[in-house]
Amino acid sequence: MKKSVARIMLLLLSVALLSVFLCSCQTGEYTVTLQIEGYGDIVIRPDRKVAPITVDNFISLAKRGFYDGLTFHRIADLTGKGGVIIQGGDPKGDGSGNSSSTITGEFSANGIKNPLSHVRGTVSMARSTDYDSASCQFFICAGDCSFLDGNYAAFGTVIEGMDVVDKLAAVETNTSNKPLTPVVIKKATVKVVPACAVTGQADGTACALSRNFATLSVSRLQKTLRQSGVVLYEKEL
Repeated sequence: MKKSVARIMLLLLSVALLSVFLCSCQTGEYTVTLQIEGYGDIVIRPDRKVAPITVDNFISLAKRGFYDGLTFHRIADLTGKGGVIIQGGDPKGDGSGNSSSTITGEFSANGIKNPLSHVRGTVSMARSTDYDSASCQFFICAGDCSFLDGNYAAFGTVIEGMDVVDKLAAVETNTSNKPLTPVVIKKATVKVVPACAVTGQADGTACALSRNFATLSVSRLQKTLRQSGVVLYEKEL
C-alpha cells in the first residue's frame, strides 16, 4: 500500500511539473498580421521587453478590431534620402484621431530606456509634441529613420511582408503625404507565438514533446490508480 501511495504521489508530481512546462510552452509572445487590402500581409513581432506599455496597448487595440478598416494615411520621406515611414491607425484618417486613451512614451527623452532603433522594418508609435500623447497611431520604417531614436517609442519589428511595406512606401501621395488612393488595413489579427518558437524551436517540437509526455503521465497515473482500487474519471484530471 505504501509503495502504491508513493507511486501515485510521484506520478502526480510528474503531471504537475509537465503541466507547468506545457503551460509555459503555450504562453509566448505575439505577432500581429496586418492584412492590407490589395497589397498583402505585413507581420509584426511586438517586443514587450523594450516597450511593455506600448505593446500591451497595441495588442489590446488589435484584438478588439480597432484597426480593422482604418488606413495608412501618411507616407512620407522624413529625410529626403529614403527615410520613408508609412503611418496608420488613425480612426479619423487625417492624423488627428486617437483611441479612448493615451499612453506613456517609452523612449529615452521621456526618461525610459528603449534600445530598439528606428532602422528599416522597425514599428513605432506616432505622437504629438506631448511625450505621453501616443494612442493608436503607429508607423513602420521603410528606410533608415534612426534619427528618431530616443524620441519615439519603437516597439516591434516587421518579420514578414517588407515587400508589402516597400510597395506602400512607393504609393503616390498628395502634397500632404496622403495616398491618393486609400491604403486600407482590412484586418489586424493577433496570434500567440508559442514559447518554444520564441526560444528557437520554431517547428514546435518542444511543445509537442511536452504534450506527449503529459498525456503519457496522465495515462500512467490512471492505470496506477485503477490498480490501487481508486476510480478517477478523466474529466477530473
